Amino acid sequence: MAANDYYNPSSRPGQAHTPQLPYQSYNTSSPTPAPSLPAYATQPPSRTGTQSTRRHDNDPVSPFEAPFDDHSKHHRGDSRYYGQGGGGRQDSQPSFRDDIPLQDHPGVPRKDTSTDHVYDAAEAPPHLGVNTAYNNQYDAEGRSNNRRSRGSGFGKKKKQIAWVTYAFTIAQVAVFIAEIVKNGILTGSPIEIHPQFNPMIGPSPYVLINMGARFVPCMHNVQAVQGSAGITWPCPNSTTATGNCTLGDLCGFNFPQKWEPLFNMTTGGGMSQSPQPDQWWRFIIPMFLHAGIVHIGFNMLLQMTIGKEMELIIGPIRYFLVYVASGIFGFVLGGNFAAEGIASTGASGALFGVIALNLLDLIYKWDERVSPWKDFMFIMLDIVISFVLGLLPGLDNFSHIGGFFMGLVLGICILRSPNSLQKRIGQDPPYTPVNQHKGEEDNENNAGLAKFAKAPVGFFKGRKPAWWAWWLVRVAALVFVLIVFILLLNNFYTYRKKCGWCKYLSCINYKGWCSIGQL
Repeated sequence: MAANDYYNPSSRPGQAHTPQLPYQSYNTSSPTPAPSLPAYATQPPSRTGTQSTRRHDNDPVSPFEAPFDDHSKHHRGDSRYYGQGGGGRQDSQPSFRDDIPLQDHPGVPRKDTSTDHVYDAAEAPPHLGVNTAYNNQYDAEGRSNNRRSRGSGFGKKKKQIAWVTYAFTIAQVAVFIAEIVKNGILTGSPIEIHPQFNPMIGPSPYVLINMGARFVPCMHNVQAVQGSAGITWPCPNSTTATGNCTLGDLCGFNFPQKWEPLFNMTTGGGMSQSPQPDQWWRFIIPMFLHAGIVHIGFNMLLQMTIGKEMELIIGPIRYFLVYVASGIFGFVLGGNFAAEGIASTGASGALFGVIALNLLDLIYKWDERVSPWKDFMFIMLDIVISFVLGLLPGLDNFSHIGGFFMGLVLGICILRSPNSLQKRIGQDPPYTPVNQHKGEEDNENNAGLAKFAKAPVGFFKGRKPAWWAWWLVRVAALVFVLIVFILLLNNFYTYRKKCGWCKYLSCINYKGWCSIGQL
């Protein structure tokens, strides 16, 4: 859903008045001994717990020979020697010499050779009835899985848990319960019913502002506030559209007296008033606030489905980074271009960043998906619906746009390379979720990072041009988004330039909808 904003048209500055706040906008290494190798049979050997051996490259052994086959010379036309892997028979008359000196069989690993790798057996002939499709699964992935099983104990992997998603969900639900309780204590009703009903089924906008919603007058000087003759504000416990509270009473958080508007140009008031309000944390706290049951219900549904799945794919650290950065960037963008009287709350900006990750992951792995077009349509439908809802009066669509933009850029930086590119530059190291498995799996998952830490220069040797090009794209994307973020913060606090047409990204010019929330 869109960012949670409260809106209402305000009177023009120049006379004392009580601004009616916007209704609501919402965002929306020792060697291992090798066991005996089984001969080919009608069923393939079990993969679990087995270790295989590899021939030495300089030993020309048939891929169908078992370690203890006799390797005496025989003629091609000798029909007495046949079978695969020593599984055939020989005639009663031996076809070998008995005066060959004993020597190590090339198929058996030497004592100083590690055997923790896959046995290079070729495909069995059809007449033996071996399931070659299954047998061919002895690859690097299977080897990795076996090591994971041995490290986890009894061949069982620990179940992964989306800790970050659960933590955010619990915190946001707890904060919403606190909103309902506070609204009930202050107004006598857990939800707003006066002066008008909250369609999100939640607290009043004044309670949300008092609890940390993004509200620009609490964050810096505003021409319609410091530059006016005088303004009184509704109190957090107001059940009417009027009130006689100060800006500090409404903003809360120990709002100091020196931040209160002076309203008098001759006494240092106006836009040049210093010090000015500076509750900068209102770019962060709103991610945990929601306008009502409808608002938090939709957001938590999205968070516990696609958000949870994405965290399990990329790991908690990457997920946390994208979630928080997208949420903050969305509120910063909205603070620059949304109406100043809109109180914005919700985790929609953060969730739009997660949606952007899902879109990138789909594009990167398009050929692997069973029905990629179906997945693509579902993601685009979600994006379009949320964007259209953000055009309704009082809603902050900039939080959606900003969160999605940040999610795309960070996704390029932290996700693995597209599959088509991996075929040209080699596989990237796998995602490395932190603290999900211990022991050998931690070493395996962090192999890429460990290699870079031990030999930073060697890590870059032998890389193909495509690898360098893709990393340059990643670095350029990260630098670009950091520059944009700094420019937006500078504009919010210093220049305060507005975009004349940008408001139409968050409203429809119908019956004065784009004027709602203006102070």
